[in-house]
Amino acid sequence: MSRPVRKKAARKTPAERSAEIADAAASVALEQGLYAVTLRSVAARIDVAPALVAHYEPNMDALVARTFRAVVSAELHEVGALVLALASPREQLAMLLETLLDGTRDDVTTVWVEAWAMGRRNDVLGAAVRDEMDDWQAVIQGIVEAGVAAGEFTTDDPAGVAWQTLGMIDGLNAQALVRWGDSGRRGSMIGTAVEGLLGLARGALTREYPATAPGLA
Repeated sequence: MSRPVRKKAARKTPAERSAEIADAAASVALEQGLYAVTLRSVAARIDVAPALVAHYEPNMDALVARTFRAVVSAELHEVGALVLALASPREQLAMLLETLLDGTRDDVTTVWVEAWAMGRRNDVLGAAVRDEMDDWQAVIQGIVEAGVAAGEFTTDDPAGVAWQTLGMIDGLNAQALVRWGDSGRRGSMIGTAVEGLLGLARGALTREYPATAPGLA
């Protein structure tokens, strides 16, 4: 049985080829999970021989770790921009919970869950996971600290609140991947718990929407 003939890869600069491989690895991770990031899968994505990928990425553990960082740091940047555009810490925290728990980011959740498992044996990936979790905690802690300073929140342990909030987000999103429990209530379940941690009234972290969309009045 004959094999299809692969066209000779177009010549590219090392920087162009490295960027192409990084983009392909991120696409594979988001579509199929971090476990799927292999020499063959990345090579197939850009229609080159696995040996060419290996030439530029001789250490697959490092490529997987960089791919993880690229995927989750992009999410942090995107969510951070949405959150910090709002005026008050309460609105920011409500937006953060809603955005991370609405079920539209399960592809990134899959990358996180697989990274936690793979990071046990991939030291480079394990370090990347810890760094990115630190960054997420810092964002949440910053919102909580701002809320305390503004008199919106009440807590003497912003770091602890951030740690617990992040743990609840990660846990419920991971459970939702296998459709365990009422995944549609992820936001309200965590909102109620975080309200308790911050001395807020029930429903204080429920986002309010205008009756008419902006520009349509």
